[in-house]
Amino acid sequence: MFPELIKLIQAVEAENGEIKQLVEQKANTAIAEAKRTGKAAVEEAIARAEAEISHLRHVSDKKAMEDAMELASSTANRLAALRARAERRLDAAARTIYERIVSV
Repeated sequence: MFPELIKLIQAVEAENGEIKQLVEQKANTAIAEAKRTGKAAVEEAIARAEAEISHLRHVSDKKAMEDAMELASSTANRLAALRARAERRLDAAARTIYERIVSV
C-alpha cells in the first residue's frame, strides 16, 4: 500500500510539475504578446501625435502668414495715409513760406 501511495504522490508531483511548466509557458507567451501589443499601441499613438503636431504646425504657420499679411497691409495703408497727410502739410507749409516771402 505504501509503495502505491508513494508512486501516486510521485505521479501527482510530476503532473503538477508539467502543469506548472505549461502555465509558465502560457504566461510567458501572454507577456510577450502583451509587450508586442503595447509596443504597437505606443507606436500608433506616437504616429498619431506626430501627425497632429504636423497638422497643427501647418495651421499655425498658415495663420501666422495670414496675420503677417494683414499686418503688412494695415501698415501699408497707414503709411500711405501718413504720406498723403505729410504731403498736404508740406504743400501748406510751402504756400505759407511763399506767401511770407512774397508779402515781404
